[in-house]
Amino acid sequence: MTEGTTTAATEGADTLTRLEQEGEIAADYLEGLLDIADLDGDIDMDVEADRASVSIISDAGRDLQKLVGRDGEVLEALQELTRLAVHRETGDRSRLMLDIAGYRAQKRTELAELGAKAAAEVKSSGEPVKLKPMTPFERKVVHDAIKGAGLRSESEGEEPQRFVVVLPA
Repeated sequence: MTEGTTTAATEGADTLTRLEQEGEIAADYLEGLLDIADLDGDIDMDVEADRASVSIISDAGRDLQKLVGRDGEVLEALQELTRLAVHRETGDRSRLMLDIAGYRAQKRTELAELGAKAAAEVKSSGEPVKLKPMTPFERKVVHDAIKGAGLRSESEGEEPQRFVVVLPA
């Protein structure tokens, strides 16, 4: 191995270790939250796409719906609080993703389908398509779907009314 390869491998291992640490800190924080709220849930930690990912799952998923809230609003707030807890412990900004009761996984599937439909519409009409305002997570999923379809997309507007525009190739 060359020095550059060794350095890259070391940096990759360091990044993985840091992301695993973020997941552990987040899991501890969320376990405390579940205890306070008297909710049952199992916590699953992973590293996906260069970010820590933590999921709370339960057989009694209805209880966890309280932590998702209407349109994922409570989930978004809990994700930010969890990121702050990680930041407090590590001193570094976290891009941690939180999923509760499979809400984000389901949303990701729906958004990928929306992106594919918008891409098909743009391909057939040749005209840009503006989508409804979305959260940063939602926009990222749609941008990825558009890119996968071979088209370009941009975000326009100001939060919380920021939206995706799908552009012809």
